[in-house]
Amino acid sequence: MCVAVSALLAVGAPALAEAKAPLARAVEAGRFAWLSPLVQLGASVATLGVLLSLMLGISRSVFFMSANGELPKWFSAVHPRYKVPHHAEIAVAVLIAIIVFLGDVRSAIGFSSFTILIYYAITNASAFTLAPEKRLWPLWIALTGLFSCSLLALSLLAEFLILGMLVMLSGAAVFAVKNWMRLHR
Repeated sequence: MCVAVSALLAVGAPALAEAKAPLARAVEAGRFAWLSPLVQLGASVATLGVLLSLMLGISRSVFFMSANGELPKWFSAVHPRYKVPHHAEIAVAVLIAIIVFLGDVRSAIGFSSFTILIYYAITNASAFTLAPEKRLWPLWIALTGLFSCSLLALSLLAEFLILGMLVMLSGAAVFAVKNWMRLHR
């Protein structure tokens, strides 16, 4: 939070919005402009860390969905030696590479941020279905989580909203069709 406020005070919102490297732009405006390459390196490492953690989280979700029969069984394969869901990890890595190739790293992070925020919003909304004795926290915490996740997701760029909603709606349609087919057999 302090970094964002400092960057805004240093160069202003319009300059940060237009900058390819906003933190480096803020550093260049001050006495420590010579640290700009180090800031860019740190931002790159931090971005890579975020991307890798998202990749692992998404691949685990793909693995569990596959194990539950919601995705093809191929994704639920576990490597015999390393005990990781290697097929899910490879598929997610290829998908992220395609997103980065077609857009850039910011596109991949923006898209995954939207989908993860919606995932967390759904998780918070699910707390309303729990019986009172099963809840660990009061309902107002779930309501706050639902509201804040939804607000953050909707504050992302329009391209991430549109792409994320298309993916979410596609997934919901596939889920609905599979359930309908299962019920009408």
